[in-house]
Amino acid sequence: MSRKIVFVNQATGYLAIDIINEFAKEFDIVGVIYGDIRIQDVELNPRVRKSKIIEKSRKSNFARLLRWFIASVQIFFLLITKYCKYEIFYFSVPPFAYFSSLILRRRFSLLMWDVYPDALKSVGVSENGIIYRLWKRVNKHLFLKANHIYTIGEGPANLMAKYIAKDKIIIIPLWTGLLNLRPIDKETNPFILETKLSGKFIVQYSGNMGQTHNIESLIEVARLTKDDTGIVYLFIGRGQKFELVKELILKYDLINCILLPFQSDNIIQYSLAAADLSIILIDERAANVVVPSKVYNLLAVGSPLLGISPENSEISRLIMTYSLGKNFDKGDSLGIANFIRSMKNSPDILNTYRKNSLDASKNFTVANARKFYESFIT
Repeated sequence: MSRKIVFVNQATGYLAIDIINEFAKEFDIVGVIYGDIRIQDVELNPRVRKSKIIEKSRKSNFARLLRWFIASVQIFFLLITKYCKYEIFYFSVPPFAYFSSLILRRRFSLLMWDVYPDALKSVGVSENGIIYRLWKRVNKHLFLKANHIYTIGEGPANLMAKYIAKDKIIIIPLWTGLLNLRPIDKETNPFILETKLSGKFIVQYSGNMGQTHNIESLIEVARLTKDDTGIVYLFIGRGQKFELVKELILKYDLINCILLPFQSDNIIQYSLAAADLSIILIDERAANVVVPSKVYNLLAVGSPLLGISPENSEISRLIMTYSLGKNFDKGDSLGIANFIRSMKNSPDILNTYRKNSLDASKNFTVANARKFYESFIT
């Protein structure tokens, strides 16, 4: 009898593709239910059967919620029709797709990038609300029924431990999806040459500018170091706070700040490698829920890290464990500014952080994708 498995992931990126490809090497039939598939350096195995549903929204919270709901309905009908005899592997987007297994009597597994309903705190949803309380009850029931439960770090695992014993949770860290990432000498980096940033100490934030990202704290740091013409703050990305960043730069006349849109895959290897210090920031309400996968790209280019997050966050733990730089609370603008000035004038320390980043990156490679399959079959 052939073994079949279907993966459910509304936003299928390189991490999901790498995992699915590992299963496609071994299973007889593999499917994926997806909203969009974003290919980077590795294509999805052509053997994988694909079923498209509505894409995830990047707009308002209402639009995101509506599309999650529509996607979940579409997923349910696909699971009872086209994929009625498949094992199920749910990713956490849309976050309540796995509710289908309240009804379906099939083996299923869960991979929680983010932990819901806990992640809803970041958008102001109260733990005492009816939706939050019902979701907790569903988790306690379904987590016990799941064949395997995966997550990507200690923070999410600790949150999930309120629903199931922590020793039942399999923690597998993430990895970079860009195979060409490597350190690039600043003198020959085409991104630096094109943006005319040669000779500057570049402090870079590259990524989403969403509600859980404390962009304002970095703007304040830029204000404090405005007098140092050798320091440039480079904001690259997209999201709800992109326009806010633009407004604040104009409001405070921050000539030391540059705002650029999200860079394409053929440029990002150079833009990431341009940073002397890379910023990872997140709101305290999501510090143990959201794990930014971009950090592994930064390690691959050997970038020192400046974290702006709570002391107990995943970011802070990573930085301290591997000595990659330093983490600060978002309110410590003066401490952050002093650290940036110090790093600009301490090339030996900065080089140590660069070496540590490259060494740490060896623990976060695509080999981790294979661990999902290996643990799945045990």
